[in-house]
Amino acid sequence: MAIGLLSKKLGMTQLFNEHGRVVAVTVLQAGPCTVTQVKEPKTDGYRAVQVGFEPVKEAKLTKALRGHFKKSGAGPFRYLREFRLPARPESSGAGGSNGDAYTVGQPLTVELFQEGELVDVTGTSIGKGFQGGVKRWHWKGGPATHGSTSHRAPGSIGSTTFPGRVIKGHHLPGHMGNARVTVQNLRIMKIDAQANLLVIEGALPGPEQRLVLIEKSVKRPGAIVAARKIQEVVSAEEEEEKKPKAKKK
Repeated sequence: MAIGLLSKKLGMTQLFNEHGRVVAVTVLQAGPCTVTQVKEPKTDGYRAVQVGFEPVKEAKLTKALRGHFKKSGAGPFRYLREFRLPARPESSGAGGSNGDAYTVGQPLTVELFQEGELVDVTGTSIGKGFQGGVKRWHWKGGPATHGSTSHRAPGSIGSTTFPGRVIKGHHLPGHMGNARVTVQNLRIMKIDAQANLLVIEGALPGPEQRLVLIEKSVKRPGAIVAARKIQEVVSAEEEEEKKPKAKKK
């Protein structure tokens, strides 16, 4: 069972697939990563693999992290993350029989994945600070003419009837972005094993040079999705347009 990789977002570009269709992609510096700790239920209460990424000088680490890396014999690294593993069947024994036995110091590279495979990518979205409701929640806004002085302000938010208060979870202005975001079922377009690069279709959360996690797709693990021809894409869009649209209530 493959776990995942830590990577750094390099930026976006575009490429042509085998059918000549332009595809927007994001380039990632994926690994190489190193296993720094293997956690087991007997000692830690759960099964997981701790992975380190991007070597760093020991002087930039705390004493606790220095001791951790010294004990494991791997590192030091700038980033440490865990990948949870499923519970091992009782009949498999301590070594495991499903190919998920990892050892400290084991390298992990882009060879964990295949071209066309679907993955889930997790990162921290770009922070946008305090924003109003129009930008944060796509409010329509007030009238623009006829003497209106309320254009982007929230206005009255308390109910004038029952229950006569502001309901919890009401969309209001506030902090926007800088949150953990996971984008699912993104396809790997290209793999460069020599340069440790992954080219993934679509946009990923976060700014450039920020850490992102790549894992096997949870909903479609191991699925290899080939690129479709332009004619197939056009036909699918035409059939979608012919379908009757549901009326809004």
